[in-house]
Amino acid sequence: MMYFITGNRHKYEEVKKIIGPGITMRTVPYPEIQAETLEEVATYGINYLKDRVDGAFFIEDSGLFIEVLNGFPGVFSAYVFRAIGNEGILKILQGEENRKARFMSVMGYYDGEIHLFTGVCEGTIAHEIRGKRGFGYDPVFIPKGDNRTFAEMVTEEKNRYSHRGKSALMLKKYLEEKER
Repeated sequence: MMYFITGNRHKYEEVKKIIGPGITMRTVPYPEIQAETLEEVATYGINYLKDRVDGAFFIEDSGLFIEVLNGFPGVFSAYVFRAIGNEGILKILQGEENRKARFMSVMGYYDGEIHLFTGVCEGTIAHEIRGKRGFGYDPVFIPKGDNRTFAEMVTEEKNRYSHRGKSALMLKKYLEEKER
């Protein structure tokens, strides 16, 4: 049994569709430090949890990095979303032609050692909120290669493009190689 330490059922459902039934969601609160990189946040979280969780586990931290805002909100994405939401992001970008953005996900896996897997999804910020699925910034993020927001896609479609889907695939590949 391997634990995905998260309080976000949406993240759990997305990741479980990739990694498979061998994971269990477990909510164990841990501090999410304010750092410069997602890797630092994930590493801190693992070091905090490693003596509090028995067995192998993983966590995931992600962020939305908007080019014209010099990567903001980035590592502060969850805080910014709680503070201003998608409406605030759209207001900040109102009238802006450069809407390039990227989603990044760092999956941190612990099995006695720390392993980090980083997934990136390039895209743009929509001009309006679109779609009812997903969570967070999904209604305003359009992945490169599609014209729909993540919130307009079913989970399987989103996972083909998404930052989290990519980092989860890397973790899955690592686990499969480790079993050989």
